[in-house]
Amino acid sequence: MADTLTDEQLLGAADADSFARFYRRHVDRVLGYFARRTHDPELAADLCAETFAAALAARPRYRPERGAAVAWLFGIAAKKLADAQRRGYVEQRARRRLGMERLEPTPDDLVRIERLGAPGTVRVLLDGLPPEQRDAVAARVLGERSYAEIAAELDVSQAVVRKRVSRGLAGMRQRLGVRR
Repeated sequence: MADTLTDEQLLGAADADSFARFYRRHVDRVLGYFARRTHDPELAADLCAETFAAALAARPRYRPERGAAVAWLFGIAAKKLADAQRRGYVEQRARRRLGMERLEPTPDDLVRIERLGAPGTVRVLLDGLPPEQRDAVAARVLGERSYAEIAAELDVSQAVVRKRVSRGLAGMRQRLGVRR
């Protein structure tokens, strides 16, 4: 299979090589996602492993008509993060069920993960957006504020804020080379 396959095609294929390609394509973004939110490289690596293990197990249930594969993957990542935050520790059950040993990241791995989670990476992408989109994305995604709160502050409707966030995230995805 060529590297030109979409994420959806890679997930739909039943072979291990296709999932490995999907993994390589998204592992850095998933690691960065966790590194930015946990500020702990080891926890970020654990959550990343949990996410891909869960994605591998759930792969037969993925339906492209319900949304992009990368959105599905980050949905799994968000659930893993919420679970870890709620319980205060990384869920071990999926790793045990799949017979996966805990991988100890090397010092080089930890540096790489920290770099992926560096605020500068996100800042460079944000700085390339029009001001209205940049402010909306920063408030919603980085500030974790509600659409209602942002709309009230900017004196615009929630629909306008949602559109700015949506367009801003689409612009950031485009700069990263992520296809939807």
